[in-house]
Parts: sequence; structure tokens; C-alpha cells
Amino acid sequence: MTRAWIPLVLVLVLVVGGLAVWRIRNIFGSHQLPTYAGSMSEDSNKSDPKIVRYEIFGDPGATADINYIDDEGDPNQIVGATLPWSIEVETNSPAMVGNVVAQGDSDFIGCRISADGVVKDERTAHNVSAYVYCFTKSA
Repeated sequence: MTRAWIPLVLVLVLVVGGLAVWRIRNIFGSHQLPTYAGSMSEDSNKSDPKIVRYEIFGDPGATADINYIDDEGDPNQIVGATLPWSIEVETNSPAMVGNVVAQGDSDFIGCRISADGVVKDERTAHNVSAYVYCFTKSA
């Protein structure tokens, strides 16, 4: 009988602790959190169409071998393109990686990538059989 009070005190502490936790959760966790269900857009197209323009320029009449990435991320190659050369790619993606590489048969060549009329990257090279590349992460 002298040690019977220990389990009773233990049970009493657990009951008081449980009631305290339950009461605190009801006070601080009782407000309803906002829900954003039903706020999704029905339109699967999340951005306006974007026009990305690749340009290769150089001496008039020169030719170049050109490689570029299209809107699907696939590589494309054009062999012996007459300069100046350009192509426009239309995409609905919010951002598109733009990459164009060219090697010409003259001593001067340049490239430019623009998106909706804003130049994203432009470079020139002055070498024998000049080689140039333009790259942008967010055309």
C-alpha cells in the first residue's frame, strides 16, 4: 500500500497532460485554414505565344552550316545556307532554351537570338572559316 500512490500519480499526470494538450489544440488549431480548391484555370495554355528568332549573318553571298534547337528541344541542321539566314520558332512555353551554332566559309560570321523582338544574345567572330554560337536559357 505504501507504493500504490506511484501508479496513481503517473495516471493523474498523463490525464492532466492529455487534457492540457487537447485544450491547447482546440484554442490554437481551431481556425479553419483557407482552401484553394476550385481555383485552377480551365485553360491549359498558361502563357501567350512567343516568337523566337534565330539569325545568322555574315559576308554577302557566304554560306554556313547551321545547327539550332527548335521549340520541342530537337536539334535541326541546315547545310550550306546562304547568308543572311533566319528562322522564327513559335512556342507557347513560358521559357524556351535557345541555341544556334554556325560555321561559315568566310572570315566573318555572326549570330543573334531574339524573343518577341528583344535581343537575348548576339555574337560575332572574325577568323578563318569563322565559327560562332549564341545561347540563351530563357528565350
